[in-house]
Amino acid sequence: MPRPLEAPDRLRVSVVGTGYLGTTHAVSMAQLGHDVVAMDIEQEKIAMLSECELPFFEPGLAELLRKCVEAGRLRFTTSYDDVSEADIHFVCVGTPQLHGSFNADLRLVETAFTELARRVTRPTVIVGKSTVPAGTARRMADAVRRQAADGQVEVAWNPEFLREGHAVEDALRPDRLIFGVRSPRAERLLRAVYRPIIEGGCPVMVTDYATAELVKVSANTFLAMKISFINAMAQICEATGAAVLPLAEALGYDDRIGRRFLSPGLGFGGGCLPKDVRALYACATDLGLDDVATFIRQIDVINLSRRDRTLTLGRELLGGSYARKRVCVLGAAFKPNTDDVRDSPALAVAVAAHREGAQVVMHDPVAMNSARRIHPEIEYADTVVTAAREVDLVMLLTDWTDFEDMDPALLSGVVRSRNVLDGRNVLTPERWRSAGWTYRA
Repeated sequence: MPRPLEAPDRLRVSVVGTGYLGTTHAVSMAQLGHDVVAMDIEQEKIAMLSECELPFFEPGLAELLRKCVEAGRLRFTTSYDDVSEADIHFVCVGTPQLHGSFNADLRLVETAFTELARRVTRPTVIVGKSTVPAGTARRMADAVRRQAADGQVEVAWNPEFLREGHAVEDALRPDRLIFGVRSPRAERLLRAVYRPIIEGGCPVMVTDYATAELVKVSANTFLAMKISFINAMAQICEATGAAVLPLAEALGYDDRIGRRFLSPGLGFGGGCLPKDVRALYACATDLGLDDVATFIRQIDVINLSRRDRTLTLGRELLGGSYARKRVCVLGAAFKPNTDDVRDSPALAVAVAAHREGAQVVMHDPVAMNSARRIHPEIEYADTVVTAAREVDLVMLLTDWTDFEDMDPALLSGVVRSRNVLDGRNVLTPERWRSAGWTYRA
């Protein structure tokens, strides 16, 4: 039997993967006072982080990164050998959707666990934080057992619940911690690494592997379901003449439902909700739960249909066609306070309008470089006014505060036609209509 693992207040922590999750987790562990080494095979990313530069935008994270690096509690490496002596390892690599499938691609997870297990020389726990299908932790435990000597390496699962734009708050003051473990030893070590957070009152749930794996994907699917539900109700409102925003407000007063995520409009996107809904659909399908799979699939179908509906509304405002029309798109990111354009509804609509013949000019406060890398065919403008010059239609597709607070008079003198499509239902219709605009939402 391996010797008991001591859990001092200051632990040596390794984090494998320095994407959005890994970087945020590494910084938060260092901020809690641990000695952290973050590892990634992408040399350019590690070079940036070592110079205290983030490869993505997240409010407040850059300042904490610099603070922890300068304090000597956080460093970065491209070698697994540099993290082999850690007391605890966190695997934070990506699990993107497999090409041509709804399943998650687990190759990076599998590589991280096996590479760590080959190198560790002391009792430790490898903790998965990546969002994975149920059953992955058990398979990783079996793989680690085959690689590690004397059974000294355990596996645990500790799902993340970061919201882009709020990641620092979510990492340091989470609303719950989930520990999927098989032994008291693994639980003790997780409690030690999160001790300041737990002592601050954060609730802890200790579960089996599969339950821990299902928490994140279930939470995201439930939130996605609320968005798709209110968008389904929006279609009924359009057909009956009802108003969807007052309907959402009325529903929100019911404390069994709540107002959050009942926001009708263009729908959800990003690197988590769409992928997790589709992964849970694939899981239900693989388990032969056809009714459950059909229900989950409809969440995604309704969400994607909002993009088509938005395009239709824009087409109507343009007299029936995007061809040879100039369109201003406000927003590229999938939501405000991030530069993430993965599965962005705003970008999807902009690209579709371009393919229908529109000259699309896009502006976003922080996400234009991300959008330009994957869609250089679209024009990009540094200001809202520049983007709106001589356009036939303005489409607000990401609800940045700057766009919500926009004065219609600012654009009235530069556009060709005063048509505005509010894809997020955040503008005040009366204000825009009184300024001479044709408003649709």
